[in-house]
Amino acid sequence: MKVVLFCGGRGTRMRSEGPGGDLPKPMQTVGPRPLLWHVMRYYAHFGHKEFILCLGYGAQHIKDFFLTYQFALRDGRVEMMETDISDWEISLVDTGLDSPIGERLRRVRDRLDGEEVFLANYADVLTDAPLPDIVDRFTASDAGASMMVVPPTVNTFHVIETDENGRVGGITPVSDMPLWINGGFFVLRQEIFDHLPEGGDLVADGCARLAKDGRLLAYRHRGYWRPSDTVNQRLELDRSWNAGDRPWALWER
Repeated sequence: MKVVLFCGGRGTRMRSEGPGGDLPKPMQTVGPRPLLWHVMRYYAHFGHKEFILCLGYGAQHIKDFFLTYQFALRDGRVEMMETDISDWEISLVDTGLDSPIGERLRRVRDRLDGEEVFLANYADVLTDAPLPDIVDRFTASDAGASMMVVPPTVNTFHVIETDENGRVGGITPVSDMPLWINGGFFVLRQEIFDHLPEGGDLVADGCARLAKDGRLLAYRHRGYWRPSDTVNQRLELDRSWNAGDRPWALWER
């Protein structure tokens, strides 16, 4: 099953000034390799090794990485990496500098001919979710799309319950609320293209239209899931990797 990865966002909350400050978010490192590699390795672990990378901002960094993919420095040693991706098929497609995600998907539609069902991801989130179960539940349904949903992970915000006079009746951490947010792991049918307008968004347009027709499926995952939207979140993943705490690295088990 082909995997479409959206790698073209500017990732402004992840960038820094100075050399390397224009590095796109998927190329920020977690351990010895970029975040993008970890996402791709997750899919490859389950046998999905045909990747379509939708490029935009910082495209050359991603192209250079895969075109010169040979070595990594690990524990003070130079390590050969070619065997990691020797059986991967990777298509690098420029999909516009500022294209919304739905438009990026539209621009690689021709590369999905013959794929009635395919996978898609933002390329900046890591999880230990059971991908075969996600796919099986979707293919057994008549839905046009499936998205993995997860509980909010932000523990620093609280929901405040007040009456009309401003008196507080309760304070609840967001993470304890019965809420689910988009986790970024999609299973899609070709039907999704019928709901994507030119310049549209995958979720706000495509998925929202399917939801209105009762044809969007949610897969609830309460296990490990971490985004990498900010420098601190990326550093947390990096520290976790270096400490040997790698719940998303299912290929190491």
